[in-house]
Amino acid sequence: MSPEIAASMEPGKVRGIASTDDDLNREIIKMLQQDGRLPYKDIARALKVSEGTIRNRVQSMKQSGALKIVALADPMAIRYKADAMIGIKVATPATPRDVALRLSDLGEVVYVLWVSGRYDLLIEVVCETRNAFQNFLEHHCFGHDDIDSIEVMSGIEMFKNQFLLKRQAQ
Repeated sequence: MSPEIAASMEPGKVRGIASTDDDLNREIIKMLQQDGRLPYKDIARALKVSEGTIRNRVQSMKQSGALKIVALADPMAIRYKADAMIGIKVATPATPRDVALRLSDLGEVVYVLWVSGRYDLLIEVVCETRNAFQNFLEHHCFGHDDIDSIEVMSGIEMFKNQFLLKRQAQ
């Protein structure tokens, strides 16, 4: 498992030393994305600031909700028997939000995104066995009035699995 960093992308929500719009904070986040357990003193040395500055910035970003340091498992490395992305077309009169909230409560669902285009939702499902995946599909996708259709896309090889902080256009 590699530590990963997720940063808030909502501009204007967080200000001051917790802001992800701040250049120093962006550099701190970039370094933590490479190694979430990197000591503050190493970050401080690389960025030519004090260790206390790094500690205060990281704590402020964490407290504000702009930064979260988590362990993110690569399903391919763990070799789950079933890991798939599922494209979902929501049935009328349900809304993508309704279906997203219902599926978000399930332990097998690790990713839910409302998208535009061919599907309304894109979800990632991870199960320890193929039978568990089949049960997930039967009990939570098929036969539900809020889902019109699904397309299952199985993962073959993981090339990158990282939350990225994109610079907002200024």
